[in-house]
Amino acid sequence: MGDVTGRAARLAALAEQDEDLRSLLSDGWMRYRTSPALQELTREAHATCARIGEVYHSDPDEARRLFRELVPAAQDGIDFRPPLTIDYGDRLVIGARTFINADFMVIGGGLVTIGADCLIGPRCSIYTPNHAEDAVRRLEGWERPEPVTIGNNVWLGGSVTITPGVTIGDNSIIGAGSVVTRDIPAGVVAVGNPCRPVRDIAG
Repeated sequence: MGDVTGRAARLAALAEQDEDLRSLLSDGWMRYRTSPALQELTREAHATCARIGEVYHSDPDEARRLFRELVPAAQDGIDFRPPLTIDYGDRLVIGARTFINADFMVIGGGLVTIGADCLIGPRCSIYTPNHAEDAVRRLEGWERPEPVTIGNNVWLGGSVTITPGVTIGDNSIIGAGSVVTRDIPAGVVAVGNPCRPVRDIAG
């Protein structure tokens, strides 16, 4: 509990000094490339991801400890396989007993919530930033993160890509290689690029 409290206090202290981090935490427009705090946080997160990969086979308990340090809102019974790439562990919530296969990637600072009992296939990626469409603002580095929500007991096949702002309902299955660009309801099989429901899952 102390580590979580300490991390929250540090994040709050950084946010006091960095307007872009404050904006990120309120889901507003921000500029990663000009933000010392955001760059510091992602460097630290990537270093922890690399360390998890280094010790996973020789010291799995230490790898699990590092993962819990990286993702304070990770619940009990999570199983994972490195490598991992996570930009902001404090912006990631993972439910109990979820399995995460190798090459899992979460990019950007939008809040990502993954439910309990999910199966995340290899090379799945979750993207949360939307860069500015306006050419000048994009050159200036403006982007806005959007949350991604994955319900309970969702199965993502290998190499699924999830784009900003998407919600996937409970119990759904996303076919391998799909690109999810819009919300997917609960209890369906959905496939394709863009991903669309193709049938209900029989009860």
